[in-house]
Amino acid sequence: MVPEEIIKKIWPKVRTKHLFPELPIPKVSEGRENVALEMKNKQITINAAFYDKIAHKMGVEEVVEALLDHGISHYTYCPWDFHTHLRLFREAKRVVKDKEQAKRAAGLFMDVVADTHCVKEKKTPLPELYKHIDRGKVDAVISSLYQKIWGLDLCAKEDEEVVRRLSRIPYLDKKQWDKSIQKFARVIKALLEVEEEEDRQEGNQTNPMGEHGLGGYTLEEIDQGLRNFANQNVGLKEFKETFEDFKDELKDVGYGMEGGMGRGEGTPLDADLIYYMKLAESYSIPIKKVPMEKRGFLNPHSHCPWEIGRPFQDVDVWTSFGKIMPGITQTWNKIEGSTFGERESVPDCIIIIDSSGSMTNPRKNLSYAVLGAACASDAYLRNDAKVAVYNFSDAPMGGKAILNFTAERVKIYGVLCKYFGGGTALNLNELDPLLDAAKEPDIFIITDMKITNLGKVIGYFQNINNRITAVYIGENTYALRFREAMEKKKNMSFYNVTKKEDIPKIVLGKIEEYFRGNL
Repeated sequence: MVPEEIIKKIWPKVRTKHLFPELPIPKVSEGRENVALEMKNKQITINAAFYDKIAHKMGVEEVVEALLDHGISHYTYCPWDFHTHLRLFREAKRVVKDKEQAKRAAGLFMDVVADTHCVKEKKTPLPELYKHIDRGKVDAVISSLYQKIWGLDLCAKEDEEVVRRLSRIPYLDKKQWDKSIQKFARVIKALLEVEEEEDRQEGNQTNPMGEHGLGGYTLEEIDQGLRNFANQNVGLKEFKETFEDFKDELKDVGYGMEGGMGRGEGTPLDADLIYYMKLAESYSIPIKKVPMEKRGFLNPHSHCPWEIGRPFQDVDVWTSFGKIMPGITQTWNKIEGSTFGERESVPDCIIIIDSSGSMTNPRKNLSYAVLGAACASDAYLRNDAKVAVYNFSDAPMGGKAILNFTAERVKIYGVLCKYFGGGTALNLNELDPLLDAAKEPDIFIITDMKITNLGKVIGYFQNINNRITAVYIGENTYALRFREAMEKKKNMSFYNVTKKEDIPKIVLGKIEEYFRGNL
């Protein structure tokens, strides 16, 4: 068993060596003897069975220090964060295709990077540990690789050709990690296939230093990682594929369940919704601070000597010792009081989004209309307003989805992502209950304007005084007719886009203009 005294003794030294990472003191637990350690929610746990097996081969303090060096190097250097983890996995899967093999390849690559960084930059007993751990076929190759690039004898039998190819990879060059892991995976691909088959038959644990799952990340770190991943020019299809590969693990760590994601209870693990949610969250709009307002009354501010002619009521009797004498009597200087003014509240908003056949299916390709509506929704929600959604295709024929005012993002995004793909017509009577459900809500409509009952839509909007933002895609006779009919309405703003990519910018520009101008 690992003595707690040893961990308490070694931990300050290791923390200092790694520049004081924000990690709790490690723990010990019973586990399988062929798995050294694991990290869950930033908590490093050393497996007692592994320690007992290896401790007689090297110094007991060295065993603990080496294991902690390995775990901390993963936290501080590679993968560093969940976004990097996803990125490395994605690049590995481009080569090996199989999900589990890609996870294994990414884990091994991260081991090589983290351990090599530690050996090159720190004084560590890691090389001694690698002399004594049990090795499968792939682990033996990795030990041989370490032996070559570290320049140390690890008692490893080298596979010269494989190790030669692996040793050429610049593991410590972060800028080349995407290319490096592809090269790495390409070299060990055949070994992974053989290992997977043997392990399937024997039920072996593949990595003696522990597998690199999602347990090491907090829910907040996973959320941030997904947000960064979605914003790194990753298409919808690629995001969904990567997300699905980790879906079971995400469920296991509680992401998307009650308390996960900070989005309310029962959040579903829907890759489409999460993709648009993470993209929209990246477009946060700063809120102008509430200014100080003059209130007209005077407050005591500072002292000055009393002079004949100054009002007696301004005399500060406590500092004047009750005497009216020049040079002794103190009087108050007063200034006009100021306080925080009241902020004009942000109205709720009705999002009207076109999901007819002429619009992009948001579950197959990135829909800039959905992203634009999501950005608008997120901006209102960040200002404590609520959002209602009217998603329409051929509404009179049932092609519609209506969501009453809510602050729950998951419900809002769920309706925004619905796609009907039919004709284009609104059932205007269904808008009345939404307008009545909030105090003068804003209206945000995004469509290509090819609406079959456009005349009725124009008449409806002409008769309401709510502020309306209309974003329409492309140039066509329907859009021209709508604009000509509504351009005299002071409560309506128009935005035309010829490229769908422009929609998020237009939406954000309008929302930001409103918030900054009215707060």
